[in-house]
Amino acid sequence: MRIRFGPSGNSESFYEKGYKRTSQEPEYLCSMGLDAFEYSFGKGVRMSEGTATEIRLAMKERDIALSVHAPYYINLCVDDPERIEKNRRYFTETAKAAVLLGADRAVFHPGAVTDMSRERAMALARPLLSDILNELSDLGYDSVSFCPETMGKLNQLGTLDEIITLCAGDDRLIPAVDFAHLHARSGGGLVESADFARILNALEDGLGLERTKNLHIHFSTVEFTKMGEKRHMTFSDEGYGPRFEYLVPLLAERGYTPRVICESAGTMAEDAAAMRAAFEMAEKTLKNLNNSAVARHVK
Repeated sequence: MRIRFGPSGNSESFYEKGYKRTSQEPEYLCSMGLDAFEYSFGKGVRMSEGTATEIRLAMKERDIALSVHAPYYINLCVDDPERIEKNRRYFTETAKAAVLLGADRAVFHPGAVTDMSRERAMALARPLLSDILNELSDLGYDSVSFCPETMGKLNQLGTLDEIITLCAGDDRLIPAVDFAHLHARSGGGLVESADFARILNALEDGLGLERTKNLHIHFSTVEFTKMGEKRHMTFSDEGYGPRFEYLVPLLAERGYTPRVICESAGTMAEDAAAMRAAFEMAEKTLKNLNNSAVARHVK
């Protein structure tokens, strides 16, 4: 495993450079030094087998790690039989599409907390998710790991503790930690390295070091209100957080190998490339420090 960086969806520059199809994405990504991509089925799973095969082969040829995002309609906080059946269908359709695409991870939103307590929402979500994962295993979709995402709006299921609790119940789940969402729902609470360290420590305490090392990360800056996330911004937009500069040394120091997906608005590939450059610099700095420490010890 190695750390990978890439965008969620196509940057504006992808089209400006003359590219038109997602199967051309690997060439574009490699030109920017990127090696991951997330394809969104947020508005529903709609893709022909032929298109999926074309994308899969192109991604494999360039060694691009592919993930998908499940439909936004998923809501595990339900007890109505019809809505439960819809959830099952969304997961199955996502898993099928992921396999056709060669994707090994599928991110999903756990659901909404509206007219119930958060405890009640979790009590509904956990057994339903477990049942769905068992069904997917029976259907032969074990090659796809599902990733419940930390959410940015206060009325959504998806605090860090809730995601840790969901994942702790099943090793087939990988936490998808969206730092912009956590920043938004905390009212701008990620402002220094210690804030990011607390998140990583909580993940290690709840899920163990190995699962945390390989987590799924979404990163961008964000605008928020008192209700949480409003919209994703870009790294060039001043005055918005969180800032990757506070997370990157922690990833290097701890030897993490996550998949880092950028969700900036329109410049996700450019900002993903900036994160890769920052990580490589942090790795170089750490290596130099270690070498200096060894040299002093020898003397």
